[in-house]
Amino acid sequence: MGYRASSTFLLQKTKRVTSSRSARLGATMSLSSVPIRLRFSIDLAYSVHSAGTDFIFNIQAAHTPGQQVIHESLQVGPAGQAWHYTDPATYSRFLRLRADAGPLSVHYDAVVDVAHYRAEPFSVAEIGISDLPANVLPYLYPSRYCESDRLIRFATSQFGNLQQGYSRVQAICDWVAKHVAFQSNTTSGTTSACDTLVEKQGVCRDFAHLMIALCRAVNIPARFATGIDYGADPGLGPQDFHAYVEIYLSGRWFIFDPSGTALPMGFIRLATGRDAADAAFATIFGSVYMNTMRIDIEPIAGADGVLREPTLTAEALSTDDGI
Repeated sequence: MGYRASSTFLLQKTKRVTSSRSARLGATMSLSSVPIRLRFSIDLAYSVHSAGTDFIFNIQAAHTPGQQVIHESLQVGPAGQAWHYTDPATYSRFLRLRADAGPLSVHYDAVVDVAHYRAEPFSVAEIGISDLPANVLPYLYPSRYCESDRLIRFATSQFGNLQQGYSRVQAICDWVAKHVAFQSNTTSGTTSACDTLVEKQGVCRDFAHLMIALCRAVNIPARFATGIDYGADPGLGPQDFHAYVEIYLSGRWFIFDPSGTALPMGFIRLATGRDAADAAFATIFGSVYMNTMRIDIEPIAGADGVLREPTLTAEALSTDDGI
């Protein structure tokens, strides 16, 4: 790829132990006894045009109750200032860089074990607003790209009379998948959920924003997630970052992919937020040109020596609880 070999820092971590707990409100779940092990790498190369340019990256795998980082390595070059911060509420890990004019390369690779909480969809319930934890309430509100307040009448007419629970969320997900066409290079960084509803085309980010806005419009907490996805349709082009949706049901966050372009069981979560403004893989303050971006992901043998690949399933999946 032609990246500079020099690096300013190297971050290495080993496996951390996380605890699991039963879901609230009666959903029948069990933690997968054997996780899927995935290895991925991200290579980014930029030309920085002005000194003192700031970057904020969300490219490191999040530590969640169902997602354990076994090993990771982060390299940045050439020399520059760097800071790390992990959001205690979302587990999103921020890398902040200040770069001088010239080339900048960022390389991150990790091995991650993903052990999903699984539930039969019929057992997963919506939660009344009065029973929601305080930290979940912000995911009911309109946000920059998810103008749920403008979609209340439409969402209520389409989904307000459906039986509440996982099946209603799945119906919203299916509606978005049916009524929006996946078309690369058709939207921009200002495209919102309302724009997508009108234009009926977009990329994964736009599918996610529309589903989130429709869910919030009928009082279902929904958040935006970014990640790396194993099992993406190769016809869509080279491996890329992926945006999907997490919905708060039965006391934890469940995974949905309204774009239908990948396998939810193959997602590695990087960051979450109210919309893309909170969870962009890169936010840049200055004049910069991206030269290359390369992402690779593959399943590898787990601790027991067995290779397990993500598969498509009708079960409800989660890698996070509601804490």
